[in-house]
Amino acid sequence: MRQLWQYLRNWAILSLLCLVLGWSLPAQAANRPNPELEQQVLQILRQHPETIIESLQAYQQQQQQQINQARAAFFNDLKTHPQIAIADSPILGITPAKNLIVEFSDFQCPYCAEAHKKLNQLLAKHQNDVTLVYKHLPLIPVHAEAMPAARASWAANQQGKFWEYHDALFTNQKRLGEDLYLEIAKKLQLDMDKFNSDRLLADTTISKDIQLAQSLGVDGTPFFVMNNQNFSGALQVTEIAGKLAS
Repeated sequence: MRQLWQYLRNWAILSLLCLVLGWSLPAQAANRPNPELEQQVLQILRQHPETIIESLQAYQQQQQQQINQARAAFFNDLKTHPQIAIADSPILGITPAKNLIVEFSDFQCPYCAEAHKKLNQLLAKHQNDVTLVYKHLPLIPVHAEAMPAARASWAANQQGKFWEYHDALFTNQKRLGEDLYLEIAKKLQLDMDKFNSDRLLADTTISKDIQLAQSLGVDGTPFFVMNNQNFSGALQVTEIAGKLAS
């Protein structure tokens, strides 16, 4: 999915315009400069539109350099210090395994649900060669239930039931909502008081995953990192399978 990238790009352009015009976010209207000065600036921009284009290109190049550096550091951690990359994230499979796959996913993303099915088949076939690491990337601007579902799965993880809860969320993706979150927790025989209280504590960890994804330039879900390569999209699971088989 490309919605996240489009959202961030539009925000960057708006921020650049606000910077040029001397506005502040999010209260631009309250801090606009003198109308006459504003018109002069707009006139200059109309006469020299390349100014914005050049500024945006320079900004994008700078951002890409930062992303490349962050990816290089993350790839190095995967190779030499995998526990740093894993941190407190849920893992599936033996550790350490020959191949470490880091997945950034959103429980409301239909492409993630499709990838989930293929990943299960992949892991069953290569269960002795792969460790899967799950990172939360709820696309909050476009998926209203992504964050609540992530919180619920994090709470289940505190009782050792992340993957069972994870599978149930994807299986029942069309029913995402509070009733489902409680229903799954009860079926898994979780301590409900702890489950509900832990959901209130989940944001810190989830935010760290989101920040990591942003630093790596992840522009949608699902997104996979394996053996110093990244793969984007549910259909790319077949590429991962090809790499494992080679």
